[in-house]
Amino acid sequence: MANNLMKALDAAFGHPRGKVGELGGRVMAVLNAKVEEHVTDVAAPTPEEVVLVLGPGPGVGLKLAGERALKAIGVDPSQVMLDEARTRCAELIVAGRVELREGAATRTGQPEDSVDVVVSVNNLQLWGNRPAAFHELARVLRPGGRLVVSVHRRVLDTSEYDLIREAEAAGFTGVRTSLHQYGGVVGPAVQLVAHVPA
Repeated sequence: MANNLMKALDAAFGHPRGKVGELGGRVMAVLNAKVEEHVTDVAAPTPEEVVLVLGPGPGVGLKLAGERALKAIGVDPSQVMLDEARTRCAELIVAGRVELREGAATRTGQPEDSVDVVVSVNNLQLWGNRPAAFHELARVLRPGGRLVVSVHRRVLDTSEYDLIREAEAAGFTGVRTSLHQYGGVVGPAVQLVAHVPA
């Protein structure tokens, strides 16, 4: 019974797939809306900047970034989530302001020094090899670029200090974390902000 529940939760939220993944995407769109808005505000993309959105899920934050930036690129390993984001961002895709592709934090498919901002909401726990992911993000960010990550504290399998250490080891500077409460049942979120040296 517990094993079946874990499989269903993974299919809905961890590695969305099938009809359960579609339902999970709709739930994420509602539950993560405030976090996506806050992270986009903190990242503050300008009309001249390119934003990389890791794990855009159903595309709520991707759409917000695409409306503010020159271009927002969403990279997600789930075809179900890419389809959900494609539907939500359809007009921005046609306008050339949003692009979607399969990928992950450790393999973004981006050239070196090609984006100004990287944002990630509630998927850091799925990055796999976090140190390698931080190195990949430092590689694709232009000098002076910034990283904003938010993740539910209850799913974080490490300390905030370790996150800071991992980001610094990848070359990020000015790394800091803070706790944010968005209401609801998920509890506080850890937010990490970091920069690539200019």
